[in-house]
Amino acid sequence: MKILFLHGWQSVVGGIKPTYLKNAGHEVINPQLDDDNFEVALRTAQSEYDVHRPDVIVGSSRGGAVAMNIANGETPLVLLCPAWKKWGTAKKLKSNSLILHSRQDDVIPFEDSEQLVAISGLPSETLIEIGNDHRLADQESLSVMLWACRVLASNEKLPWMDDETETELSLATRASSSSQEEASYICDACGEVIVIPLDLSEGSRQKYVEDCPVCCRASIIHVEVDENGESNVWAEPEQDYD
Repeated sequence: MKILFLHGWQSVVGGIKPTYLKNAGHEVINPQLDDDNFEVALRTAQSEYDVHRPDVIVGSSRGGAVAMNIANGETPLVLLCPAWKKWGTAKKLKSNSLILHSRQDDVIPFEDSEQLVAISGLPSETLIEIGNDHRLADQESLSVMLWACRVLASNEKLPWMDDETETELSLATRASSSSQEEASYICDACGEVIVIPLDLSEGSRQKYVEDCPVCCRASIIHVEVDENGESNVWAEPEQDYD
């Protein structure tokens, strides 16, 4: 899957969220957007979109406003706490869009996303309440972001558009279920979030050495799976580094 990731105001290229998507095995285009001139940021994003033709666009905060304001055809959007009221002129979403937003967001009000969904005439399920702050950098938010990209890029019907879907299953539960085929840990050496596949046939308690794909330093990976099938993964350095 090819993802165009548009970062927020004063954010850096290669942050936790695009790195998470990249480590999940996807091609991530993550251009540096101008912080001072919105029109310049739009031109950069438009150029990257035109060249790469991504399967899905992820826009975080101001990047969400950028995503809404470029000519993106039928490419689906995953918007993370979009700052659509602060930047740009676009005021409606396409039907193949999802918003992730924390009610505890103290930068962009959760109510802004509720209003955007209502103005767009989309079902309330378009807005997924998740996370504890504006960054949405916690494990659950990252997993749901990845799930949203996958389901939209696959052109599958969204759950509320499918009459045969068991509606009592929440989007977050679906994301957690699908993500049990993989997990993530934080590299002790470089601090990056590393996504790894899980092979549960190897047992409920696993321990092995793996090189970090970012900094190439070795870590001891621990995997534990509880009786409900939920996995817990963490890492420790194979050796001390100065």
